Amino acid sequence: MPADAHALARSVARLSRRLRQERRSDLTPTQLSVLHSIAVLGSATPREVAARERVSPPSLTRTLATLVERGCVDRRPHPEDGRQQLLSLSATGAAALVAERERRDAWLHQRLQDLTDAERATLRDAAALLERLADAE
Repeated sequence: MPADAHALARSVARLSRRLRQERRSDLTPTQLSVLHSIAVLGSATPREVAARERVSPPSLTRTLATLVERGCVDRRPHPEDGRQQLLSLSATGAAALVAERERRDAWLHQRLQDLTDAERATLRDAAALLERLADAE
């Protein structure tokens, strides 16, 4: 693996691990990720959520069942296809996402204060590039 790729992968993994350590939710990282996907998609089928999460629909079944049971996700029949269900974020699920995001962002905001203006600008630019890499096929 080229050195640049290795260094970037290692840094992103370390930051991701550190952000996970700041979690205070009783939801798992996978459950939080699924909630985020549903929030982004709005009303979506399990297949659409699985595609966004890059997992198979059957592997998402248990996570969705838990989120529905905990009141974080609402399930209703699809209006055009009775075999399908539509998922949407409940008020409980939205509140869980907001709480986790606020905790994570507060921690990261504090760390960013230790950087120079130029370093923060570099990270702002890098954030857009990292999103592109994450969405690449």
